[in-house]
Formats: sequence, structure tokens, C-alpha cells
Amino acid sequence: MTDVLGESLLGVGLLAGSANVVMQLARPEVGYGVLESTVESGNLFKHPLKRARTTYTYLAVAALGTDEERAAYRRAVNVSHAQVRSTAASPVRYNAFDPELQLWVAACLYRGLEDVHRIVLGRPVPEALYGEAAALGTTLQVRPEQWPADRLAFEEYWTAGLSKVDIDDRLREYLTSLVDLRFLPRPFGVLFGPAHRFVTAGFLPAQFREQLRLPWSATDQRRFDRLMRRIGRVVRLLPPSARRFPFGLCLAGLRRRRRKGEPLG
Repeated sequence: MTDVLGESLLGVGLLAGSANVVMQLARPEVGYGVLESTVESGNLFKHPLKRARTTYTYLAVAALGTDEERAAYRRAVNVSHAQVRSTAASPVRYNAFDPELQLWVAACLYRGLEDVHRIVLGRPVPEALYGEAAALGTTLQVRPEQWPADRLAFEEYWTAGLSKVDIDDRLREYLTSLVDLRFLPRPFGVLFGPAHRFVTAGFLPAQFREQLRLPWSATDQRRFDRLMRRIGRVVRLLPPSARRFPFGLCLAGLRRRRRKGEPLG
């Protein structure tokens, strides 16, 4: 079980969740893998709660689970990933088992953890977090030696990865629907969509905002910074179990399903 990684997995990080998904899917090979996936149970627009539970459980297992639990969850996820492959009609070639694409997803998740520390908590990123964050990828097919050796190497990897970001019209429509919460039933999407769009845009680096065509001004940045400081002050007062919600609950649910022999995905 990891220590710093587990402590860094905070429920407030869900505020940056959609921005992180945008970053992951901005790589066309990842984006079209999700967009064209035939795995209905993982379709956000058909099963939003199950999709959220699967994602949160993965993060919980990677950060807080045992090696045995990570292996069990890897096997469960592999069943779904085996169905995610490009076809002759796909605009890009992709395979959900591709370790390089999984490394990009893990790198985005790590940047999300950094953002929570810097933007929300107003704290320096713990030095030990980077090494432990390799579990975000190695819980699936990323080999330990693929994780960049240190933070400097990661920044070089990240910069190179940004050159592969390309949000075309089809991906933009899908990601905009996510940002605007169109997958939620009315009236939730209408009520909460604008606030969700604002927070998501605030967490996105400029390059992603520009490709997604999300306007952002200096006034928006000041409003966003004030909001995050206020939220951060509240989060710092919470006990650890409350700060980690809902990840602790997701891990408990996984352990319960394992005991009962139920599907983990």
C-alpha cells in the first residue's frame, strides 16, 4: 500500500476530474478508443454512475489497494479493454492494451494530483508523490521502467506528449458534451452545467482550452483562483476519511464484491 499517493487521493480532486478526462482524450488514440468503444457498460452517456464508479475504483485501488487487489482489478479491466480496438473505419489506430497510451493516461492523472496540491490546497507537491504515482499506470499494462525516471524526465515526456494532442471536430463535440454535463438527465445538466464548465476550464492548461474552444479571461482566472482557495481552506479542516471520500467507499465496495465473488468492473 502506498502512503503519499493515498494521502494525495482527495475527493476534492473530483473537481478536476472532467478536465483530466479532457486531457486524456485529447490524444486522438485515447479519445477515439472511448468514442468508438462498443463496451456499453462503460459508456458515460448510457451509464454515468457506473462509469464514475469504475474510474473512482481504479484510482482507489491504484493508490490505496494491495498488490493482490491491483492484480484482481487489472484482470477485470482487461476484459473490457480487450474489446477496445480500432477498426478499418477508425480515423486513428488504437488498442486499449497499448502501454504507451496507458502511460499518457497515467501521466494526466498524475498532473491532476499535482493540480489539487497547487491550485486547491495551495501546497507544494510532495517529493515522494512522483515515484509512487507510477502505480497509476503499472496497475494496468505500463511497465515500471516506462514511468519517467524523475520529475525532470516526466516534464520532458509531458512536453512531447502535448505535441500529440489534437482535438478534431468529432472529439470536440464529445468532450464539450461531457464538459456541459449533457450526459446527466434533466434538470441536472442544465442546472450544474455552467458551473461545471467554468471549473473544468479553470483546471485545463491553455493548450487544451484553446483546442476545445473554451473562452477564458483574466477575470475568469481570478474568480477561479478565489473559488479554489475557499474550497481548499474547507478541505484542510476535514478529517482524512472525509477528505478521501468517495475513494475509500469505492475501495470498500471492491473488497465486498471480491468476497462475494461478484464482478469487479
